[in-house]
Amino acid sequence: MRFVLELLAQAFDRVAHGDAALVATAWRTLWVAFASTALALGLGLPLGLLLADARSRGRRAALVAANAGLGLPPVVLGIYLALLLLPGSPLGVLAWTNTLDAVVLAQTLLALPLVTALTAAAVHALPAGLLDQARAYGARRGQLALLALREARVGVLAAVIAALGSAVAEVGAVVIVGGNIRDQTNTLASTVLLDLSAGDPAGATADALVLLAIVLALGLVLTVAQQRGVRARRRVPSGAAR
Repeated sequence: MRFVLELLAQAFDRVAHGDAALVATAWRTLWVAFASTALALGLGLPLGLLLADARSRGRRAALVAANAGLGLPPVVLGIYLALLLLPGSPLGVLAWTNTLDAVVLAQTLLALPLVTALTAAAVHALPAGLLDQARAYGARRGQLALLALREARVGVLAAVIAALGSAVAEVGAVVIVGGNIRDQTNTLASTVLLDLSAGDPAGATADALVLLAIVLALGLVLTVAQQRGVRARRRVPSGAAR
């Protein structure tokens, strides 16, 4: 027990004094998380809207693939993506092997099924006839998409929470495609492995503490926004009734 307390004390001391390497790694982690989540949203939201009305076989198959992607092992994706990025491979021309760009790409591909599947589910759960009524009033495709996302914002925010959480905490794909190079491609989660292998448990503990703080802070902010969306939706019927 004494060893654990001493370890925590050393870790808190590093955090409190703003260890330069720790701060740089935290910023790198946040950059990767926000960049990959933004890309996943840019691709996943339109796909989710498209697949919400899965009437054709093609759309149903794509929705099944998106739902299956929720359980995609990150290590598997990392291995095949790393092979595709090797010189002479289809994506070898990018020269992204062991780079932060490869890490962002891997995180985007991991978050994409989350955003797509959760958005499709949220839009599919909207009241029957809502979008049809908007079409009847002459709403265009872009206006219908914005209406659907606005009304399904609680579920969309759940997709954002899931995508950000996945990006912040991911280790397997980061290590495989990025090489987990200290001060270059390592994130907080992957740095825990580096510090443990270097015999620095205090550093690994500090990494874990900062990572936990980031996850809790992001979760708090997004959950507050989500709950406000829930309250806003509940107020609409009562206001309309009056």
